[in-house]
Amino acid sequence: MEYYFKNISVLQNEKPTAFACAASYPRFDESVAADTLRFHKGIPAYRPTNLISLQERAAVQHVQGIYCKDESSRFGLNAFKGLGGSYAMFRILCEKLGLDYKTTDFRDFQKEEIRKQCATIHFATATDGNHGKGVSWAAGLFGCSATVFMPAGSVEARRKAIEEAGNATAEITDYNYDQAVEHAWNLAQQNSWILIQDTAWEGYEQYPEWIIDGYLTLAAEAAEQLGNAVPTHVFLQAGVGAMAGGVLEYLLSCYRDKPPVMTIVEPTDAACMYLSAKTGDGCCHTIEGNPVTIMAGLNCGTPCRVIWPAIRDKADFFCACDDIITEEGMCAYAKPLGNDKSIVAGESGAVTFGLANRILRDEALRKLFRVNSDSVILLINTEGNTDPEDYRRIVYGNVAVK
Repeated sequence: MEYYFKNISVLQNEKPTAFACAASYPRFDESVAADTLRFHKGIPAYRPTNLISLQERAAVQHVQGIYCKDESSRFGLNAFKGLGGSYAMFRILCEKLGLDYKTTDFRDFQKEEIRKQCATIHFATATDGNHGKGVSWAAGLFGCSATVFMPAGSVEARRKAIEEAGNATAEITDYNYDQAVEHAWNLAQQNSWILIQDTAWEGYEQYPEWIIDGYLTLAAEAAEQLGNAVPTHVFLQAGVGAMAGGVLEYLLSCYRDKPPVMTIVEPTDAACMYLSAKTGDGCCHTIEGNPVTIMAGLNCGTPCRVIWPAIRDKADFFCACDDIITEEGMCAYAKPLGNDKSIVAGESGAVTFGLANRILRDEALRKLFRVNSDSVILLINTEGNTDPEDYRRIVYGNVAVK
């Protein structure tokens, strides 16, 4: 069933589906998260990011709790993507160097003989910004190198941030996101580079799986930090869906006795999950052309086929949001109510808060999403002010805080 509200389209998922379900059991669960946590904890820069309680906002909006997992401080990268890039690179290097990932940790990569081998390995990827920064940082971490390709319209500040994060060169291309991925793949084949990409296609699925594995660290941290506060509603922003799908599966396996309502959130002009779910044939579908949205990290045309079956079969709602929704979220995070903590959230990080606030203020939306006074809402701020100029314009400009 599809619903339309101001600046928001909502597709209610008709579960269960009739498709052969590749996601009938959780692939991304606590046992996988244990491996990723072990690896990430071995990195000297590792610290769990904060889970911030917005209790005054929750009281005003008549719900039990609103929590934000703030990934803007992750590894000093201003975004969460270092989790996926570093873990996937670790697994790839273990595979290439004949190391057992179960017993190898980051300290082993400080050994001179291993560093020499890593120095000969070059990675490639395409990115809207944060994934490329994570890959660049990981390349520097392991002593490798990387080339990063960005779609047309990417801002120079994000390109420079990628190069400054670690050991990569970054280039803004004339392609859209999907074309940039194809370009990176072609050059990787020509130059014997290793493509490390968070989207997948037939024959290229293992490395995206390892990237998704890496994101489970944030989900595992959040579940532990929530303690007895069991989330009833989780809002997850999606580009290709790697983070959203992995966190969705992990949390559903964690709270299997009381599964939360899961909502996938995308920009209106790049809502490939929404399109794929609405088409209803079980397959991934592509947003053609060159979508335009300020949510650069979510401006992706095709769902990741590794995680799409889980999202398709387990999400409760798909939402496509206009840019004004994330602008409202950015302002609301930056200028909180009462004693709630201020949160710096970029365009791709704040859309779920903007959507949640719209839902909480509208009785029809509250009823549709089954929100009541006992609801506990979990959000993930996936990035800080990764485009500082745009952040200043939005937060200190003319967008009203609601």
